Amino acid sequence: MMRQLIALLCLVLQLGVCAFAQQAFDLIIRKGTIVDGTGNPWFVADVGVRGGRVVSIGRLSGAPAKRVVDAAGLVVAPGFIDMMGGSTYPLLVDPASAQSKLTQGITTMMVGEGESPAPQDDRTAADNKGLTIPVTWRTYAEYFRRLEEKGVGLNVVHNVGAAQVRQLVLGVEDRQPAPAQMAEMKELVAQAMRDGAVGLSTALIYPPGAYARTEEIVELARTAAEHGGVYFSHMRNESSRLLEAIEETLRIGREANIPVHIYHLKAAGQENWPLMAKAIESIGRARQEGIDVTADIYPYIRNGIGLRSFIHPRHYAAGTESFVPRLSDPGLRRSIQDEIETSSDWENWYRHVGNDWSNVLISAVGKGIEPSYQGLSIQEVAAKRGVDAWTAFFDLVQQGEVFVSPKSMNEEQKHQALRAPFVAIDTDAAPINPETAKTALGQSFHPRAFGAFPRVLSKYVREERVISLEVAVQKMTSLAANRLWLYDRGRISIGSVADIVIFDPHKVKDTATFTEPLSYSVGMQYVFVRGTPVIDEGRWTGSMTGEVIRGPSYQHPRAR
Repeated sequence: MMRQLIALLCLVLQLGVCAFAQQAFDLIIRKGTIVDGTGNPWFVADVGVRGGRVVSIGRLSGAPAKRVVDAAGLVVAPGFIDMMGGSTYPLLVDPASAQSKLTQGITTMMVGEGESPAPQDDRTAADNKGLTIPVTWRTYAEYFRRLEEKGVGLNVVHNVGAAQVRQLVLGVEDRQPAPAQMAEMKELVAQAMRDGAVGLSTALIYPPGAYARTEEIVELARTAAEHGGVYFSHMRNESSRLLEAIEETLRIGREANIPVHIYHLKAAGQENWPLMAKAIESIGRARQEGIDVTADIYPYIRNGIGLRSFIHPRHYAAGTESFVPRLSDPGLRRSIQDEIETSSDWENWYRHVGNDWSNVLISAVGKGIEPSYQGLSIQEVAAKRGVDAWTAFFDLVQQGEVFVSPKSMNEEQKHQALRAPFVAIDTDAAPINPETAKTALGQSFHPRAFGAFPRVLSKYVREERVISLEVAVQKMTSLAANRLWLYDRGRISIGSVADIVIFDPHKVKDTATFTEPLSYSVGMQYVFVRGTPVIDEGRWTGSMTGEVIRGPSYQHPRAR
């Protein structure tokens, strides 16, 4: 009797397995060249998707599916992950802005540098950086609900900005926190981590982040570490003191016992280009010593920055609004010009471009500044106005927000970084809708916003063969996913979330340039977010299937 029961049970189990196997897939991608994100060599196979996840890889001919995509001759890869995606504010204002990411194959973006969408208070919410929507949230819990109610076209991950926390407690002035204020800042970080932030981020080149001492950052990073976070940094220097900045970043990682990630690694300024090899060597040595440190780059030799950053940050110690009107004083202008031309004890961008205003292109302007200046150099604007370049510079700084793209890097350092096994890819740009971007304040029109990831695939893989396709995809996917604790993303494997891109390796290309930056990339035939097509035969579907991915310390409100 017992044997009969066992045999019957086995039969039932076998029938169940067969029934499961005969379930229709939501999607089958047939005969694609699979570059799985791990760095392994490509192979040809079918991929089956059900319920938003990859459930089968192999030969699926004859298997039923709601949809079949023929990927013969095309590359099938995990969705790309942007390690510095600017901001999610544009997704709230205009969901169509997601196209600038999706047409690059980006299915997940991380945001947060010095500032972050949360936390907020009444004062910071009132200063809404030109947003066309009111800042009604105060915590990440509230902001994430707002994003989810609106819907997002790709997955988003957030950091909590150390400068954001600093502004809430200390304002924008150059001052140090008292013990009680430090405790308040740490609690704001802890709350953000509990709400779902993935880590702490800094921008130590810009005020007010530049005023934070290393010890302050260590304390905040320790709090993030207690909640399973990562420390992300736009370091204090990316030029003559690059190696010292890396050492400070590693020190924060050691003392706070937290993994470290360096944003847009670079050696800016011609005299500093040889430092890139030493920087990569330093990071590699730290990894050999057991420090969990990674980095990312964007594939351009021009960076993007606010024009006001050409002035020493100490001048903003009492706040930008207090300092900028004083630039009407000719004596102050002469003093600052002399400082910029002769000083090197700070991140001097004028020196980085060879003391030549023609190497500084205007990428975006705010309200009150002539829109036709976009794409011109400071030198060209000066000629157009009939003034010298320094007068044009100071006038523009006074008139409003101006974003520029200084020519500060070289191709060799990009090659060196791409060949380093711990370097991922970023855009360092927010989502942008070209149709509305002309009126959107605070958005820098650098071509990386539209072309960073395809540029790696076309320029550095296909044309120059700096790295292989498999290595490039690994940098764009699993390397980034591992840094963000997203172990079910960034790879084509059984059980992984079906964030998938399908592209033509011979045609994928960036089309955005510094003179025409608002131009979508081409070659991404299909982009799937959680198994749903968001780019279908090269066209945006308008699907809002992205999700807010919360960090490892997230506590659901019902669980608190």
